Amino acid sequence: MASCGRLPLHPLLFVSSSRFVCVRNVQAEASKAEAVYPPILPSRTAKSVASKKRVVAERFAELRLQPPQEKIRVLTRIQRMKYVVYPQTFAINADKWYQHFTKTAYISGLPEKYTGKDFSAALDETLFAEVKSVVQTSLLQERWYLKKSKAFLQKQQLHDVAPFIRNLVLCLRNLVTKANPVLAGSSVDIEPQVHFYWLRGESTVPRGHRGGRIDPMRFQIDDTPITQIRIHQQLPEFLPLEDKTSSEVPVITLAPDLLPLFRRQYDNNIYIGAKLEDPCSYGHTQFHMVPDRFCRKLMSKRGLNDQIEVFLRANGIASLFAWTGAQAMYQGFWSEEDVTRPFVSQAVITDGQFFSFFCYQLNTLGLSPRADGLTDRNNVCWGTESMPLYEKIRNGEIVGWNDEVLRVLLQFFLNKPH
Repeated sequence: MASCGRLPLHPLLFVSSSRFVCVRNVQAEASKAEAVYPPILPSRTAKSVASKKRVVAERFAELRLQPPQEKIRVLTRIQRMKYVVYPQTFAINADKWYQHFTKTAYISGLPEKYTGKDFSAALDETLFAEVKSVVQTSLLQERWYLKKSKAFLQKQQLHDVAPFIRNLVLCLRNLVTKANPVLAGSSVDIEPQVHFYWLRGESTVPRGHRGGRIDPMRFQIDDTPITQIRIHQQLPEFLPLEDKTSSEVPVITLAPDLLPLFRRQYDNNIYIGAKLEDPCSYGHTQFHMVPDRFCRKLMSKRGLNDQIEVFLRANGIASLFAWTGAQAMYQGFWSEEDVTRPFVSQAVITDGQFFSFFCYQLNTLGLSPRADGLTDRNNVCWGTESMPLYEKIRNGEIVGWNDEVLRVLLQFFLNKPH
């Protein structure tokens, strides 16, 4: 008869034992198993943060499939209080604020394309001599031969300078057509309306039924250049899209009210100066005229010499950002669908005697609080200090003529797509 006995447990604890079974990485193997049920999504009607994120994500996914016209309609549909950014402002150091609002890095001087020896050497001297003769004739016609009555108050620039700029643009466009055939099919707008609406930063609603909520800050630019040229092809980039510049975008933590900027509520507009169906949907060059209040002698007398160039830089940054941003929106891009190619435009700001030149490259539309952290690209603006075209007109002759200003202006007109 067999007797009861106990087996020792010691052999079972060894790995070499046949009774020992060990399955490692149990969690890793379990994670590889396919889910049998669909993921649990938050409710669309709940008031939780996850629910709101789901609603926004689904709405944005639907909006990405819509045409540009529908995207612009949806993005500008809701009217709330927004900051109105005036391109021509006399606020102290407004250029730094405008760089922050538009996420723009400013570089002093023109792009390498205009400063290189190859581009200057390619300039036809015969064409330059013809352009110089036409510009001088147009200037003398408006400022010497034509006898004009006295202008109304605060209308001197509109009375004297605006006709000269219009004639200058039309004459140069016709003369340069042989060297730049793209301008033959271009569209020249006289005093067009340019609008752009965007989101940048966040603020807390101070009062009302929405008090305490965090809202994005809304901005609107309403611009009216004296004239602008639109073309049906896009200008080439000055820098590759992903390249970084040495200049940084200023970070301003103060509220825009301290600039000061004021808030208004009216239609949100995005407009390049023409409708979406217009084939000339890309910008070439804008021409801006300074207001009568912008008097160099008066600003120097008040000790604001440094603010003369600040005014011009702020004007160039705001105007070109609005124009290039609207062009990108016309092509279907927006903050959640950032640009895949840079948009380039140029601007000339003048009072009839002094000229400032600006080039702008839009590298990103991701300025909203949701999209700002997803890209490290910045928009870039190049600009020159104001340069005099001439000193004065005496006895029907132009004194102190500056060929360098006319060369830069002609180079702007010769810029063409690849």
